[in-house]
Amino acid sequence: MALKRIVLRDFVIVQALDLDWQSGFTVLTGETGAGKSILIDALQLALGARADADVVREGCAQADICVEFDCTQGLLPWLEEAGLDGGEGSSLLLRRSIDSQGRSRAWINGTPATATQLRSLGEQLIDIHGQHAWQSLTRADAARALLDAYGGIDSREVQSCWARWSQARQALQRAQSAQDSLQRERERLQWQIAELDKLSPQADEWDELNAQHTRLSHAQTLIDTAQTVLQMLEDDEAGASHPLGRASHLIQNQEHLEPEFRNIADVLVSCVAQVEDARHSLQTYLRRADLDPERLAELDTRLSLWMQLARRYKRTPEELPGLLAGWRQELQQLDAAVDIESLHAAEQSAQQQYQAAARLLSQQRALAAPRLSRAISQAMQGLGMEGGVFEAALTSAEGPGAFGTDSVAFLVAGHPGASPRPIAKVASGGELSRISLAIAVTTSELGEAGTLIFDEVDSGVGGAVAETVGRLMHALGRSRQVLAVTHLPQVAACADHHYLVAKQRARQGTLSTVQPLAGDAREAELARMLGGERLSETTLAHAREMLAMARQAPAPRAPARRNKRSDPAPLQPPAAASPRARTGSAAMRTANAGRRSTGG
Repeated sequence: MALKRIVLRDFVIVQALDLDWQSGFTVLTGETGAGKSILIDALQLALGARADADVVREGCAQADICVEFDCTQGLLPWLEEAGLDGGEGSSLLLRRSIDSQGRSRAWINGTPATATQLRSLGEQLIDIHGQHAWQSLTRADAARALLDAYGGIDSREVQSCWARWSQARQALQRAQSAQDSLQRERERLQWQIAELDKLSPQADEWDELNAQHTRLSHAQTLIDTAQTVLQMLEDDEAGASHPLGRASHLIQNQEHLEPEFRNIADVLVSCVAQVEDARHSLQTYLRRADLDPERLAELDTRLSLWMQLARRYKRTPEELPGLLAGWRQELQQLDAAVDIESLHAAEQSAQQQYQAAARLLSQQRALAAPRLSRAISQAMQGLGMEGGVFEAALTSAEGPGAFGTDSVAFLVAGHPGASPRPIAKVASGGELSRISLAIAVTTSELGEAGTLIFDEVDSGVGGAVAETVGRLMHALGRSRQVLAVTHLPQVAACADHHYLVAKQRARQGTLSTVQPLAGDAREAELARMLGGERLSETTLAHAREMLAMARQAPAPRAPARRNKRSDPAPLQPPAAASPRARTGSAAMRTANAGRRSTGG
């Protein structure tokens, strides 16, 4: 998953840049402020870092960053899950544009993507080690994360147990603190439910009660009406039944003479039948009808209570059955909420599960801490800190947390016999840089990223140590692509590829350019790094000698890509240099020291 190409347009002080990268060890050099770290910033933006309008070159509408990587088999599952194109042996193209208002857009293989997706992908592509990386290691959370990564320790189970315990503890605390108010609410609901239980309203009962009450209230009127109508139908002289019967009989007798009478006769027969049905229905109704004053009184009482409760609770009568059901459900929930014993048992169970998972996590860290301590201590020996000791110290945290019960601190002793102290209290800037570099080299194998970037992590070192740093990075470049921003000629001389970053004045303003160096141009840049802008035969000779020595000297053994639970190979100290080389190194150290003191 090596970086193949980076293309920039109108980015900070870069107008246009199209740069191809090779495998192995590549260095970027140039004067301070020339824009060496701009390339690192561009890579970070392409991999999802936060963007703002300041990265757009002055006077331009937007900045554009395109980065191309090799796409390997390991990335295919991620690309498939994200619904993005990708295939074995193909390229992975990332693009990000930022406009002058700070708005950004991103693409992966031409498909629109989010910054979160870029960050997730970037973790698999590039590891960046900055010159101030040691500062984050003073934080307990960063130290713990590095130790867990080195030991291949997974803390997700502890985090899950912590979340469950926290939820159970909060539920218990809420129940305990609110127990009195919950009890008052419970009593209120019980009283209200008892009030409505006196009525025990049923769904759809209200309409039926009203219908019954209306009928009983007008029972006498209904009986009188039925009797009157029945009499009108049955009366021999004035009733309707007898005349209809005679009319039907008469017309039926004449329908053989007039065919049209047959239809009229059918109508009259139907009328006689319907009148007969009505008469029977009225007779049945009167036999069943009853004034029933007792039932009417019962209905009056129930309807009165129903209306009274509806007014009390500010509901319509039809809503009372639903209101009662809701109160019963609330009471059931409150009964569960005030079950302190059950909540306490759940909290105890969650705590025990967390403690068991945290103990296992502590045991794993206790095994990993000495291995990490030995590996970084060994790396320090080859970086000019002979006898120095690095210690990953485990202590009990002030309290349990999402990542266990351990507190991790990094302690360092820079000299033999010195007591390890917190890394933040190491006074020498050079020591901090070398410790940071030792940590970066030791842990560089943890990730699966194919490209390692060292952004001035060699700041504060020089001489033989700088030579070791350069050879070590060259050795790392055998198995992974390594990019380094450096001010040290000893490091630059060990690179497989060398790029010069320079600023120049143009009509468009100050611009930054990047050019590959080889042959005499590379010698001249190394000479500049050794002695400043004035090139002399001495500095040029030193530069040629450094390049020749870098090609001939055996590289130290870099940590191999390994199983995370095995110890890394130790970093070997540099081979003894010739008297002439030692003299040259002294001159280099003096030149570097002078340049650093003036911000060069």
